[in-house]
Amino acid sequence: MRCPQCSGENTQVKDSRPTEENTAIRRRRVCPDCDARFTTFERVQLRELLVVKRSGRRVSFDREKLAKSVEIALRKRPVESEQVELLLSDIVRRLESRGESEVSSSTIGAYVMAGLKGLDPVAYVRFASVYRDFREVADFQEVLGEIARAEASTGAFEVDADTNAKPSDGDASGQVNVTVLSAHSRTTS
Repeated sequence: MRCPQCSGENTQVKDSRPTEENTAIRRRRVCPDCDARFTTFERVQLRELLVVKRSGRRVSFDREKLAKSVEIALRKRPVESEQVELLLSDIVRRLESRGESEVSSSTIGAYVMAGLKGLDPVAYVRFASVYRDFREVADFQEVLGEIARAEASTGAFEVDADTNAKPSDGDASGQVNVTVLSAHSRTTS
């Protein structure tokens, strides 16, 4: 494994353990050249997935790209890294269990939005602003209104994307509809 700091190829594994969900192996590594320490994850890949972009272009699914998008939405939010890892693992598991070799980018976006809405409403709005391509303040107001209505009726909110969504499911823009399902109680301090 190449060191992310100095690009040295002689890194050593110092600790290996399964993640909480037993979906990956977490390895702590050290580089003898620069003494940098870093973590890697080893996961099972059930099938090679292709992402169909809105333009029709097909690219290989990249879990790291998904992780970066989620991390950007969650930047400076009080969410534990374990929760993020569980969200990412769930999204990937759902994509792979669909049994299809191609998945639309809108379906991935719907899964991410569903997970973020249940995890952190601010991150949900951040991601939605990019995913839904917000152009005006009214776009933000609409999403904030959805959240306020869901919280007013249930005390909190959770969403789930349709696990059988296909590129043809949704409106003309290719977006997959996400619906409010049930509530979780949330405490604030």
